[in-house]
Amino acid sequence: MILRLATPADVDSLADLGRRAFVAKFGHLYSVANLAAFLADNHTPQKVACELADPGMAVAVIEDEGAILAFCKVAYASTLPCHSDAQKPFELKQLYTDPDRLSRGLGARLMDWAFEQARGVGADELQLSVYAENPDAHRFYARYGIAKIADITFHVGDHIDPEFMMAVKL
Repeated sequence: MILRLATPADVDSLADLGRRAFVAKFGHLYSVANLAAFLADNHTPQKVACELADPGMAVAVIEDEGAILAFCKVAYASTLPCHSDAQKPFELKQLYTDPDRLSRGLGARLMDWAFEQARGVGADELQLSVYAENPDAHRFYARYGIAKIADITFHVGDHIDPEFMMAVKL
């Protein structure tokens, strides 16, 4: 398995994995219409292509025998609401693993990469948001010292989820 930066050739695979991972974990929470609208806005080849072209973002993948098993998207400047005194916050936007490949250390490898990216650009805080009722993710991020700093929301269609904004000083 190799960890590498995503390329334009990965666009379709990234969009597919993003859709599958989101639906596997959260699909049951939403109406068909809300889920379809969210996926159409957030997990398309066009959206992924724009993210890959954005100089303010980076995307890493873990690949095995030509298949992308997991990915991590980061933003060099956080887009989350201001709830800390960070001067140069960095955002972990997505960390998704193939639903059939969970608990194999892929997320840990990508977290190490995200921290390396954050430190490499001189960020003073790594921030992320996570669904408030996702205790597995809370435990995972806590292993990195990442803790809740605020309650925020996340929109899926016209559905509003409670989210935790989490962060760790670097």
